[in-house]
Amino acid sequence: MSPIRHKKKLVPVIAHVAAWVCFFALPYLVFFPGLRDFSMSNHTLTFIIICDVLLIGFYYLNTEVLIPKYLVNEKWMPYLLWIIACLLFFVIVPRHIATLIVPPENFMPPPGSNTGRMAMDPERQRILRARRRSSNNYFNTAIFLLVMTVGTCITVVQRWLKTEQHRKDAENEKLNTELSFLKSQVNPHFFFNTLNNIYSLAIIRSEKTAPAVMKLSSIMRYILTETERDRVPLSNEVDFIHNFIDLQQVRLTEKVKLDFSITGNIGELLIAPLIFIPFVENAFKYGVSTKEASSIHIQLEAKGHDIFFTATNFIVQSENTMMENTGIGINNVKRRLELLYPGKHTLITEEKGGYYYVNLHINTAS
Repeated sequence: MSPIRHKKKLVPVIAHVAAWVCFFALPYLVFFPGLRDFSMSNHTLTFIIICDVLLIGFYYLNTEVLIPKYLVNEKWMPYLLWIIACLLFFVIVPRHIATLIVPPENFMPPPGSNTGRMAMDPERQRILRARRRSSNNYFNTAIFLLVMTVGTCITVVQRWLKTEQHRKDAENEKLNTELSFLKSQVNPHFFFNTLNNIYSLAIIRSEKTAPAVMKLSSIMRYILTETERDRVPLSNEVDFIHNFIDLQQVRLTEKVKLDFSITGNIGELLIAPLIFIPFVENAFKYGVSTKEASSIHIQLEAKGHDIFFTATNFIVQSENTMMENTGIGINNVKRRLELLYPGKHTLITEEKGGYYYVNLHINTAS
């Protein structure tokens, strides 16, 4: 066994021992703080030791056996019967065991007490013993219920915390799996659109084909190296968008007006990779026309821990009626935002006056 694992197992044992010592010592520290000559009979001492040992036994019987077997499985009646049986055992049996080990002494009142002349009266002795036994029964019942209640509460809370931790671990595992799946969807969708553009250039034997392939190579390198990380520098993501726009401009004509601006300090911020590119893709896919004037405006602003991204494009009626509008990229990024920035992002997309608007705000503070 490694020292770390040994230490982890030893710490709870020490904590339990310390808790029991404090619990059993507390009454004497509270009720008899200054009695140096405080003493008790051997029978009483034996009785207390037996009760203490039984309390410890019942505590672990409850937490390790009864609660997992009955209470957790909602078997209320068997659990209640076990508790009642343990209580009766604890109230009745310790006194008889103590009597067998050390018989009780006759009751001796304090010196100077006016009951001294009755000390030898057998009936009086019987009444005093009965009263003391009744008082002990009440005290033992109360202390038994206290120990069992505390043990039940601690165990239930521990099991609840453990269940919550397992649930969170399962959710994190599910989240990581889903994010990996979504990220794997980003790459094929992105390359599908980009290769279509290069294919169009190749068909017309454009001189721009070779530079476009080099741009695509640069973009692929970024995706293969950077997107494996959960967060990347915002400046790297901006460079990636620049490369993507340069690649798109290969096929653009003078009829398309493009504006891409960056403001603020982007050097110190981290962002999830490929968050903005689906909106940029969408703007080029549905905002560019070969027949009429069109425009695309993209702006990214960094303020402190906040990133503001806006994209505006004129909605061009599709010149290819067979084009399938699946919305894979937009739906994908919406889901990624929900998973990666819950409660820390605002996304508004709308069509108005023939234009498509995207307004995205992300707070990157951890």
